[in-house]
Amino acid sequence: MAINLSNSSLFYPMNRYHPQPRAFHISSVELTWSVKAQKSHSQNQRRSSDYQPTIWSHSFIQSLKNENADLLYKDNARKLEEETRAAIYSETEDFLSILELIDDIQRLGLAYRFEKDIKSVLDRFVDSTGCNLLNHKSLHATSLMFRLLRQYGYEVSQDEFKNSLDDKGNLLAIQEKDVKGMLSLYEASFLGFEGEDLLDKATEQARTYLINTLQKGNPSELDVSMMESVSHALELPLHRRIGMSEARWYIEANDKKKDTNHLLLQLAKMNFNMVQSILQRDLKEMSRWWKNLGLASKLTFGRDRLMECFFWAVGMESKPHSSSCRKVLTKVASFITIIDDVYDVYGTLDELELFTDAVERWDINAVKDLPECMKLCFLALHNTVNEIAYDTLINQGDSSFPI
Repeated sequence: MAINLSNSSLFYPMNRYHPQPRAFHISSVELTWSVKAQKSHSQNQRRSSDYQPTIWSHSFIQSLKNENADLLYKDNARKLEEETRAAIYSETEDFLSILELIDDIQRLGLAYRFEKDIKSVLDRFVDSTGCNLLNHKSLHATSLMFRLLRQYGYEVSQDEFKNSLDDKGNLLAIQEKDVKGMLSLYEASFLGFEGEDLLDKATEQARTYLINTLQKGNPSELDVSMMESVSHALELPLHRRIGMSEARWYIEANDKKKDTNHLLLQLAKMNFNMVQSILQRDLKEMSRWWKNLGLASKLTFGRDRLMECFFWAVGMESKPHSSSCRKVLTKVASFITIIDDVYDVYGTLDELELFTDAVERWDINAVKDLPECMKLCFLALHNTVNEIAYDTLINQGDSSFPI
């Protein structure tokens, strides 16, 4: 079955409807208030914000076409998943090829399907080597193994890279023109802990080397796909990317390669459309929640940023079965944004002290002397938090609420 990704952006058509992203503008808090301004509820005493209205309207979000791909492709995806699982457990002496397959699975957004399998393979590797990577002369192999092991919580030392240094502490790959190895090292170095100077130095040397390599741009020595990978990594390292966005880019990058794993690529395309379908439904539900809450229309001084808050939640948790978590995170981020504007833009010092006291006491009667919009904000927060707590109690039981 052919999967068409041409119209499958990350739950919204970025290029068509969002030509230029807008940055958030947070006004500074003015602390030198006059006594009159502190005690007045008059609107003409309020500061104004110059926030742009949201470009992701409720009507547009609700108009997103959802083909329920998660249901449509479920059986086909399961078959491809089993074939891929067999490849993970294949008996081969080339353990690097298995780790490269795991890396591809991660970057294609498929890791949640193979969590137990990946853990099993890494356990087998650790049991056989004791996390000793020094036997691998390839910088790419050492770096990839280091990164995967640290990602999954295994103890592996930065000293594994000592064999890659010359007498002066410089990376041997610089002289050997090992672009692939330096790229792998660059990505691995971002998993260093505080105080790991060797990895800090590796980051700087690898970055400088990769930048110089791009500037030289010799296609005869560096194929186009490798140049694209280097440019992509320098823009933002893998460790700091959002999984779904990386999956979209990596799918398209692998589509151009001649030696790509077509079975894995087909599963990745299918999976992307399936996850996107679930995210679209989550987004529509959150948009209805936000509209029904009414804060965006009543608190006109604040930012209406539901879409951005949902995107942030997806960055935190993109697994398809984690809808409840995404929705809670979206609600939390939305309230953080609007309450931030209550403090930074709208409220006087006296009002904010009352508002803070009401939140700390969690008492709806404590807001009676506040202006209407601040009452609405507190009551919306109060009801939403209590609703989240109730839903959690119903679904997970008393153990979710330690006392």
